[in-house]
Amino acid sequence: MINTLFQILGGLALFLLAMGMMTDGLKNSAGHQLRHILGVWTKTPLKGFGTGVLITGIVQSSSAVTVATIGFVNAGLLNISQSLGVVFGANVGTTMTGWLVSLVGFGIKIEAFAMPLLATGWRSSCLVQAIAVSL
Repeated sequence: MINTLFQILGGLALFLLAMGMMTDGLKNSAGHQLRHILGVWTKTPLKGFGTGVLITGIVQSSSAVTVATIGFVNAGLLNISQSLGVVFGANVGTTMTGWLVSLVGFGIKIEAFAMPLLATGWRSSCLVQAIAVSL
């Protein structure tokens, strides 16, 4: 019983430490462009909802979107009313996996696309780094 309690408290402490570190990092690295993008994408609750659905559909993790949104609020990049739409959208967007499976089904072999997509991503990453170095 005591062991379980310490594990729960340790996990909570680790989560709060990571949230604090993420908030500090966002405060230090948030530039004008990030503030502008977040402001435009979450200007109205409906836009925030759409943003939450879209981003969650892309990253396939409503938890990651929600934690990032909380970090943006803690860093002062979003206010509570802006974040509510994003969190609600993230909860709806998490069902996109089910939608994709029901629409596409399991008939497609993901393995056939995985390596070409990884190679394309790696090449794009190299090009971006080369462009950044040349500037």
